[in-house]
Amino acid sequence: MILLTGGTGTVGRLVARRLSGVAPVRVLTRDPRRVAPGPQVDAVAGDFGDPASLERALAGVRSALLVTADPLAPAHDEHFVTAALRAGVGHVVKLSALAVTDAGATDLITAWQRGNERLLRESGLSWTMLRPRAFMSNTLSWARSVREEGVVRAPGGHAPNATVDPRDVAEVAAAALLDPDAHAGRCHALTGPESVSAAEQTRVLADLLQRPLRYEELAPDTARELLRARYPAPLADALLESAARGRSGAKARVRPTVEQLLGRPARGYRDWAADHLEAFGG
Repeated sequence: MILLTGGTGTVGRLVARRLSGVAPVRVLTRDPRRVAPGPQVDAVAGDFGDPASLERALAGVRSALLVTADPLAPAHDEHFVTAALRAGVGHVVKLSALAVTDAGATDLITAWQRGNERLLRESGLSWTMLRPRAFMSNTLSWARSVREEGVVRAPGGHAPNATVDPRDVAEVAAAALLDPDAHAGRCHALTGPESVSAAEQTRVLADLLQRPLRYEELAPDTARELLRARYPAPLADALLESAARGRSGAKARVRPTVEQLLGRPARGYRDWAADHLEAFGG
């Protein structure tokens, strides 16, 4: 049995789809009704804040995908690791972030992920770390303004970023869950095949949509105001710190890991955008 946390999120949902019919999968979620049905896919109610529900979900599990999303709740990873040890889980695949390898990245979110990695490494469990760069799917946040105004607004729009297709991350995760021995003790740095900026992504979308789009740089104060409207102030400030690192080129390096692991080139932004064009009005 393979357990997926974050099974209704960006990566977990794709992993569930990839493993459906390949191996028995149990998806941990607050609301099992949100889990897409599939062969050998079961949903179980649970929450990282409820250790007893984690222990129930992990019973009989041989490998698990660990996806946590709240840097203001560090106990979530602790609860999961403790429950996995008690359940005798064989292997944990942890979704982390490539920023943990950057000594200059000291923001709250990166520090939280470093702590999560350290917790898992020191737990005695077998592990694999997935360290993706930013997801290409983050640009779905532009969908409404692209459809309604023909404009993309973002901060640091000319900063190169080796963004990765979540489908590639999910495919690597599935491989590590199915064959833990081949991935045990390894940290996989996952990027796309090239480094692109938000302004360049805007041009790609315009070309695919066959209509003009305009890129508008968000001023720092405006970006801060928008982020603080969506997130608690500590998280908004961490995202702003991350964006500032990006402007210095810290996120531009392309890694060959996806191709090495999957035997094919990583998907580029044009590939991702073409497959999600409907969201942007295509």
